[in-house]
Amino acid sequence: MSGATPSGRVYVDETKAKGYVLVAGVMLPEDTTRLRKEVRGLIAPGQSRIHMKAEKTPRQKLILSTLARLDLRAVIYEADSRLYSTDIARRRACLEQLVLDIAATCGQLVLESDVTQDPRDRRDLIDFTRAAGCGDTLTYEHMTATVEPLLAIPDAIAWAWARGGDWRRRIDPIVERVVRV
Repeated sequence: MSGATPSGRVYVDETKAKGYVLVAGVMLPEDTTRLRKEVRGLIAPGQSRIHMKAEKTPRQKLILSTLARLDLRAVIYEADSRLYSTDIARRRACLEQLVLDIAATCGQLVLESDVTQDPRDRRDLIDFTRAAGCGDTLTYEHMTATVEPLLAIPDAIAWAWARGGDWRRRIDPIVERVVRV
């Protein structure tokens, strides 16, 4: 590493709707204020957050088309159910590969909080960041989408990816690559 501190941020959410998919939305720190404003603008009156499975079809289309024009990048991590027999093992495999992929470029990892898996994630991430050589440069935390609106981005991408068809086509401009683990 050149000595520069990694500065990218990655926001992570998952879906288990059709196999296990973890989505990492990557953005640079200078984009976060603008992107938060855009995402907050999509939250309907009376809502505390965007959650795609709870939205009606016209709003789902609006959310995805807005995200597609925001110059975002996302990487989809798909776990092979033949290699990993549980969602826990699938999540671990996806997170491990994600950490390897972002070790040199990102300084912060923000994961959608789930009290049933957060403690396990923290233990795993200690091991993964040490193994990837970024234990001192990559921080991570779990947050809710109500607190961190940018978590709506990987939520929307994961939802559209799992739905397939036209929904997946709508996020094509965002998806940089698909990594199968």
